[in-house]
Amino acid sequence: MSDGITALVLGGSGEIGKLLVKELNRNLNFSRIILITRRNLNMSSNRIEERLVDFEKLDEYKEAFQGAEVAYSCLGTTRAKAGPQGFVRVDRDYIAHAAQILKDIGCCRHFHLVSSQGAKKDSNFLYLKTKGEIEELVSNMGLPRISIYRPSVLLCDREETRPLEKFSQVILRGFDWRNKWSIETETVARAMVCNTLEEQLPEKAGSSVEILDNMDILRLGID
Repeated sequence: MSDGITALVLGGSGEIGKLLVKELNRNLNFSRIILITRRNLNMSSNRIEERLVDFEKLDEYKEAFQGAEVAYSCLGTTRAKAGPQGFVRVDRDYIAHAAQILKDIGCCRHFHLVSSQGAKKDSNFLYLKTKGEIEELVSNMGLPRISIYRPSVLLCDREETRPLEKFSQVILRGFDWRNKWSIETETVARAMVCNTLEEQLPEKAGSSVEILDNMDILRLGID
């Protein structure tokens, strides 16, 4: 176990993040899982280590990132929760700052970023624009390997109530049986772990940055 991979997770309390932590914890290729979090998540495993930080002052918590060989960013909020500025702060600035710290430390060989289908830095929609901006920022940092995931509509059972989203998920689960427009959060989490442990997709080989669309994620995440 001591020779396994040390993984770091940002956003371990989110819908994808909490499933990713479970996948990492059950996979014996990973010996330690570092959770960078603003509050205790009370994960019960001797392989999981929670490191509390203030995301507004990440430079004061650089030691929390030490030892991470592989890092996963599932960090995110919503415009409804945080407002437009708060959304950009979390989904772009916090992630970029964390990635830069990992780059400066020099131990992270593979950075995974959960983005979104349609991400585009010059989009007229704040959500897609912000996702496109963080993709570009991370891609230009010079990390050894970067995997960017662009899932379509995420199918999950949230703790919070979102009536419109719940309705759309019911429709998609019934009609999108080929997963062209939707994907289960469990599949995304599993794909991230599988992608860590296998070689790059042949068409992406030779580049330090790979973008995985919904079909790529399905290929990796479904047995």
